[in-house]
Amino acid sequence: MSLKGKTLFVTGASRGIGLAIALRAARDGANIVIAAKTAEAHPKLPGTIYTAAKEIEAAGGQALPLVVDVREEASVQEAVEKAVAQFGGIDICVNNASAISLTGTLSTDMKRYDLMHQINTRGTFLTSKACIPHLKKAENPHVLMLSPPLDMSPRWFGPHVAYTMAKFGMSMCVLGMAEEFKGDGIAFNALWPRTGIATAAIQFALAGEEGLRHCRTVEIMADAAHAIFLKPSRDFSGNFLIDDTFLYGEGVRDFDQYKVDPAAALMPDFFVPESSVPPPGVKIG
Repeated sequence: MSLKGKTLFVTGASRGIGLAIALRAARDGANIVIAAKTAEAHPKLPGTIYTAAKEIEAAGGQALPLVVDVREEASVQEAVEKAVAQFGGIDICVNNASAISLTGTLSTDMKRYDLMHQINTRGTFLTSKACIPHLKKAENPHVLMLSPPLDMSPRWFGPHVAYTMAKFGMSMCVLGMAEEFKGDGIAFNALWPRTGIATAAIQFALAGEEGLRHCRTVEIMADAAHAIFLKPSRDFSGNFLIDDTFLYGEGVRDFDQYKVDPAAALMPDFFVPESSVPPPGVKIG
């Protein structure tokens, strides 16, 4: 099975997990719409929509790099229309764009609060809404949110309630839209990593260079997303998936291949429910 000829609309695809998902699909010969803000190189963050496009095309896919701000309705709608004009439709929507600030209530200024909610929750709702009319026409339509299981434990809210609300808003889109559009055969699922993933967010915002050693690579999320997109959309919707548990169910047994440093202990990610047990042989922390 393959994603050859399928069109993916991926937000935040200029780097990190979004780009990795795009590259995995590109190896099948998929069309990738790179919907992201970065048109010019950032002094710290690697990658632009244009460098991503070159990587995607080198991997075997077709790329359409578009400057998109998921906070702006006109920007998203225009990008969707350009995608359909270029590739004839949309088969898969990936809501990867996200903003993070791990601050408590008194330390969270409202500008940062608004940014997280506009990008995470509102951006996910808006992008999904814009893509759905075209997904209804697709053969095996999928929408994937890079968001966590809805575990209503106070431990996830207390330290950074604003961020948690914004990420859980993405997951609520999964819960609601999976039910709303099940008659149309569109799958809505959430995917979340059990461990830290080696991205710029970890390096510059959370744990630094040392923290990267305790992460898995972006490829684990890309492989999991790819497996999700091959599932029959009518039969696989409304799921909140943890990367390694899902891949174990798909037959993957070697999880050491995803470790940045084979000798380093893995850093647990936020929002993984205590009831979620790692696959056999996987040790966290």
